[in-house]
Formats: sequence, C-alpha cells, structure tokens
Amino acid sequence: MELSKKNEGQEKQKINYFFPKEPDKRGGAKFSFSRRPNENVTEKPVPEERMKKWRKGDKAKGFAKTYFHTNKIRAREEIFEKVAEKSARSELLCVEETGGLEGDKTYEITQNDIKESSDEATQQKIFDLRLDKFGPYRLDYTRNGRHLLIGGAKGHVAAFDWQTKRLHCEINVMETVSDVKWLHQETMFAVAQKKWVYIYDNQGIEIHCLKHLDMALRLEFLPYHFLLCSSSAKGYLSYLDVSIGKEVAGICTKQGRLDVMAVNPQSAIVHLGHPTGVVSLWTPNMKEPAAKVLCHASALRDVAVDASGIYMATTGMDRRLKIFDLRMYKELSRFQYIRRHCPGLLDFSQKGILAVSRDNVVEISLPRSHKPDKPYIYHRADRLVADLMFCPYEDVLGIGHGWGFSSIVVPGAGEPNYDAMEANPFQSRSQRKQTEVHMLLDKVRPEMITLDGQIGQVDVKTAQEAAEERLKKKYLKPDKVDFTPKNKMKGASSASKIVQRKKGVQEQHLRAAVREIVRTKQVEGKLNTRNKNRKDLEPSALDRLKKKSV
Repeated sequence: MELSKKNEGQEKQKINYFFPKEPDKRGGAKFSFSRRPNENVTEKPVPEERMKKWRKGDKAKGFAKTYFHTNKIRAREEIFEKVAEKSARSELLCVEETGGLEGDKTYEITQNDIKESSDEATQQKIFDLRLDKFGPYRLDYTRNGRHLLIGGAKGHVAAFDWQTKRLHCEINVMETVSDVKWLHQETMFAVAQKKWVYIYDNQGIEIHCLKHLDMALRLEFLPYHFLLCSSSAKGYLSYLDVSIGKEVAGICTKQGRLDVMAVNPQSAIVHLGHPTGVVSLWTPNMKEPAAKVLCHASALRDVAVDASGIYMATTGMDRRLKIFDLRMYKELSRFQYIRRHCPGLLDFSQKGILAVSRDNVVEISLPRSHKPDKPYIYHRADRLVADLMFCPYEDVLGIGHGWGFSSIVVPGAGEPNYDAMEANPFQSRSQRKQTEVHMLLDKVRPEMITLDGQIGQVDVKTAQEAAEERLKKKYLKPDKVDFTPKNKMKGASSASKIVQRKKGVQEQHLRAAVREIVRTKQVEGKLNTRNKNRKDLEPSALDRLKKKSV
C-alpha cells in the first residue's frame, strides 16, 4: 500500500508501510517503517558547559615538525572530541544522584539513626569487626570499591568482599605489619612487614619477597603506571614496576623517617610529609624534589589530595588543619583546634568530602566548608583511630582503630555513576582478565610523570635555551688545508696513497688546533683563579708597587 503526502515547496516523498499478511496474535498489526529518501537527520549540538566536563585537556597549540605529524595529531584530537561528545550525550543514562543529609545540626545524627531510617542494603554497610588482639589496623579498598584489605600491626592480614562478607584469605605473618595495599586487581596485594615488603595472592600464598624495599612504613600504588611506591624508615623513596618486577627508581630523600605519604591521583606525584613541616613533591625521574611547600611550623601528621588533584589538606603537631591550592601552592584556609585536640589522619572522598581524625573521633565535613565546631557528621570510634579511607563509588568510610575495623555511612561521599570501562564493581572473572590485559597494553611509562601533566605541547622556552647553549659551544672544526701531494714513483702516487697523505696532513692540523684550544683554556682558567683571589679587580695606580707573582 502506498501513501503520499504533499509538503509545501518540496517534491512529493513516499512513505512505505509494509503490513504483514498474518495479524499479530497479541493484537494490533505489525509494520516496518522506511525513512524518507534524501532525508538528513541532524543531532542537536551539545552545550559547551557539558563538553568541558568530559574533555581531558586543551588542544595542542602550533604545528608539528612535518605536515604528516600535524595531520596525525589533528586526527587524534577529532577522535577525542567525538569521545567527549558521546560521553556528554550519554549523561542521560546516569540516573543515580548524590545523596546527603539536610538540616542545620546534621552532626547530631548518629549511625544508629541512619540505620533505623534506611533500607536493608544501606543497613548492611554499617558494621564493626571486633579484632582487639591484633590492632591497630590499616586498610585499603580496591579501585572499584568492592574488596577490602585489612592488616593489623601484630601480623593479622585479611582480604574479603565487604559487601557480601565473603572471605578471600586470612593469614598471620607473625611480624609487624606497617601498611597494606591492593595492586592493580583484587588478585594480589602487598604487605609492608617488619623487614621487607611481601606480595601475596588472594589465597594468602606468598608470591614475592621484595628485599630491596626494606623497612617500609607506607605503601602506595599507581594503577596506570603499575608502580608500587614505598617510603622507608631510612628516608628512601622507591618505585617498583610490578608488571616486570624491576625497580624503576630509588631516591634518598635525606629527610629522615618517612611515615607520611600521599599520591595525587591526577598527576601521580608522590607527596611526602617531613618533621620540618615541609611537604615535598617527587617524581621517579628526578633525584631532587620537584617542589617543596612549607605547610606547618612543626612536624606533619598527615597529607591528603582530593580526586581532582587541585586541593591538598595537611595536619601538623601545631593543632592546625590547612587547605592548599596545588595550582598556585597557596594556602586557602586554616583551622586552629583547641587545646588537647590535635587533628591527625586525613582522607578525601570522590565528591570532595574531607574526613579528619583526632584521637578516637572522626569529623567529616563537606567540600571546602570544614568547621571543627560544626562538622557534617561526627562519629566516635571504640579506640584510637589508626587509618581512614573512603570507599570508591559508595557512601562508606572505613575506619581502622585499635579494636579492629568499623564501616560507617556518609551520605553524598561516593560517585553515584561509575564507568564500567574504568572500574566495574560487578565485573565477572572474564571481564577482570580482559581488563588486566587492557591495563597492561595502556600502561603509562614512568617518564611521563611530571609536575605539569599537560601532554601535547612544546616547551618553547626550553627548546630556545637548548638552541642557545648549542650555539655557545666551541665546535672543533679547523680550516680547510690546501695541500697537493707531490708525484712519487713506484706506486706511491696511487689514488689511495694520495688520499691517505691528505688525511695525515689534516690530522696534524687538527692536533695543532686542539693543543691551541687546550692551552687557551688553561690560561683563561689561571687568570680567572687569580682574579677571584684578588680583592680589588679594578686597576689602581698603586698596583705597580705590588710584588709581581710569577
């Protein structure tokens, strides 16, 4: 059957409807629709504000050395722009929203109140593990926030799925445990024990013993670089590539005991806190710190960097909490605690919520609105708090203390919509294996870790300085020698012999030129040494009366 429709100022276009011979059993007729010929479908442009959210950086400025590489860079930028546009359009699928507590005195709401007024899934996230014989405990969550690793100071180590409460392994290493850290997947984890760092699998079987990482106090892992970072009691900062088992860098900081360490998740810069109140920023490519920030007038207690890599929080023995902007290395705000209240451990959530511990109390504040007298949530643990960490993609804060582990709910702390290609909490075994392969293929080299993480731009200033230094160098290029060899008999004037004699004369002139340059440098060095020892460099009329030095 053919139907026609007349449009104003346009040609007649046909719409074809195909009706089936047999009617649908459920009722109604099925038909298929074919698009009108010569019809262009245009998509509505994405607003620029939404595009900025998904862009990874600015476009490259200038041109490459050749047209081929310039076109190649432009093509890659077009691909990145299309990816950002698709991501912005797919925001409609992100139906989850961030939670929160409303009211003026939210700090009066306890975990029991939240548990009574929430659903069953949220109630299961509030629990305590009473382990009073092996504490205090350190803890770590995986990147997808599904698995939990705890380590007691007296040797107890356990790994489990904290949502289903399914235990992976539980061992006692019979040594002091300083820190624990998951590696790239939940199949392996590292434990900093009394003497060395050990690698275990998720069954509790020892895989490796890293003897060159001795007396480690803190561990951090860079997932995009596959680097395990450790800071030791001897003042050494070490980088180990776990994909090949090779130590990338070992740096002697010369700052004493390193028991305060944090990582910027955006630039992979390691932040170390020192007893002098200084926070130093390190990369595996430099033996000296990339930057130093004087944060406190006393020893540092902890350092934390938020998920955006812009803000840094520090606490010191002077009972102060400070917030810094890492773009300008400028102090934004400071908070002075009263007597007997000294802030200790710190941690940022994915949404910028800050958790601060003091003794056995945990104060949780909203982004950039920390008030010690009126926090967002106030929680009192059983014993002295030893570690804090927010769970990714969950409104959960893990607390390690002297009597074990506690899990509390912090509404609005986690990212509600996760990227399954980045971190999938519900991944299967085959997806986990595939993700590991992709991570290895996309591994970033340690040389790419820089203080300024912008890639795709040419450092024009450094290139100009290198060119100037190249021009300043004295190149050893002697003048051409006009030498015509005499004609000799008995084969001594063959072509090869003539070339050989010419090279010999040129080498003699070259050696003479080298001797002259070396002699000139020696004389200049002696004169410079004499001038440095002289007090008055300007000539004086009394210089003729001085004793001449040979």
